[in-house]
Amino acid sequence: MSLHALLQRSKTITLTLACALFFTLPAHADSKTLKMATTTSTYHSGLLDYLLPKFKQQTGYEVQLLVTGSGKALKMGEMGDVDIVLTHSPKAEKAFLDSHFGVDPHGVMYNDFIIVGPKNNPAKLTDADNAAQALQKIADSKSVFISRGDDSGTNKKELALWAINNTAHDWSNYRSIGQGMGPTLNMSSELQGYTLTDRGTWLAYQEKLDLAIWVQGDPALFNQYQIIRVNPERYTGLNVAGAKALSQWFISDKAQKLINDFQVKGQKLFTANAKTSQ
Repeated sequence: MSLHALLQRSKTITLTLACALFFTLPAHADSKTLKMATTTSTYHSGLLDYLLPKFKQQTGYEVQLLVTGSGKALKMGEMGDVDIVLTHSPKAEKAFLDSHFGVDPHGVMYNDFIIVGPKNNPAKLTDADNAAQALQKIADSKSVFISRGDDSGTNKKELALWAINNTAHDWSNYRSIGQGMGPTLNMSSELQGYTLTDRGTWLAYQEKLDLAIWVQGDPALFNQYQIIRVNPERYTGLNVAGAKALSQWFISDKAQKLINDFQVKGQKLFTANAKTSQ
């Protein structure tokens, strides 16, 4: 399948998901409904489908999701379009808080990023490579690399890793596709390219992919998730009580245990760290 066809298919899937999520949102959320903007990694991993019904059962609040990259999720918070955000882009989150768009930040959990790619490993990556060295080898070999290119936390991490060694990423096989993590992994598999992914989405998708992990364990690949309430002093109509309830629930002992217990095919996807990340 051509790159154009793959992009069109991925864009159709993404647009359908976004529209389905958007049109379920009422114009004015009632007191038992709140809106959360979050990342494709928390959605595609299945974590929120596992957690949010338990939150609703305990509190009565229904959470309606807007699923996008961290950059766009934070932008929704800046516009006052959501009550709360769950993201993984530390620098962008700091700017969000410093500009007083958000309040009451809490670390929730972490996993890590990994570099995956074709099993024949044309860039000849090794276990000894750190992430920046691996990207340099991919660039030097002119191998296919699929970038999310969507201003997500994953995309920001990728760009930061290229910058460590001032590695250019402008060769013809570098493809920036403007898609979420799931479609990016699918395209990497179909085009036999490398990509940077969070481990949670990788574990959820790996059985469908013709790829292997090539780089992991580098401290630069640490991936922290944070929940932040949108500042109610800046906007009217926010569900402040609901956002507080969700934020406190995510860092509660019960929710933290649920996060630690969540597995896909016998593998743990996230490690809860609300107590140690404050």
